[in-house]
Amino acid sequence: MNAPVTTLATESEDVWTVAGRTFRSRLIIGTGKYRDYAVNAAAAEAAGAEIVTVAVRRVNLSDPSQPMLVDYVKPDRFTYLPNTAGCFTGEDAVRTLRLAREAGGWDLVKLEVLSDPKHLYPDMEETLRALKMLVAEGFQVMVYCSDDPVYCRKLEEAGAAAIMPLGAPIGSGLGIQNRVNIRLIVEQTKVPVVVDAGVGTASDAAIAMELGCAGVLMNSAIAEAKDPVLMGRAMKHAVLAGRDAYLAGRMPKKRYADPSSPLAGLI
Repeated sequence: MNAPVTTLATESEDVWTVAGRTFRSRLIIGTGKYRDYAVNAAAAEAAGAEIVTVAVRRVNLSDPSQPMLVDYVKPDRFTYLPNTAGCFTGEDAVRTLRLAREAGGWDLVKLEVLSDPKHLYPDMEETLRALKMLVAEGFQVMVYCSDDPVYCRKLEEAGAAAIMPLGAPIGSGLGIQNRVNIRLIVEQTKVPVVVDAGVGTASDAAIAMELGCAGVLMNSAIAEAKDPVLMGRAMKHAVLAGRDAYLAGRMPKKRYADPSSPLAGLI
């Protein structure tokens, strides 16, 4: 009897690394738009997430008179990834992350510099400029960007720790609109590629992973679901399934039918 072609890897063996930090979960979730921090924490646990993004300008990290994120989404359980949500210039983004480093000692950060408030696409020129400033100051920067392979290469060359192309506009839930570009970015990039923005449901997350991404980041898809905790669990399984499908290698697409059983020797 022939030996099996592959050996199934356990979840703990299939890890990924960014800026020298190793994680098992490939699902990153946000900490905005939830009804309260308790629901956020429950959804994060159901999703099996190890990294949560924190909008430094919008989340309470320091006022004990108000509910604080750290009391629910525990920093000793999750890696906090401060981000620059709401920043429209490189200077604002750099200033925000300097404050984050002073407040929590965080140097692994997520950079996003937005352009038009209507569509929230990244301003790539400002993003690249801000990245260079942050790298010069010793930050490890995961960069939200357009799904442009040319700019993604420039970001990697400038020292990005991870490339995070959007799947669709932030909060749109439209799913991955340009699979060709995402795959091109994955093929050319040596640092992790994480789809960021646009995921709406579990099948979108699975597609991101089937394209070979190291991970997928989402906020609205879980926070705005009717049952965020259940959706968090669904996303966990979708990411695992998509990753397994990528590792397994899908069958080739064909123009015509190919019968599952041989036609020769029919009675």
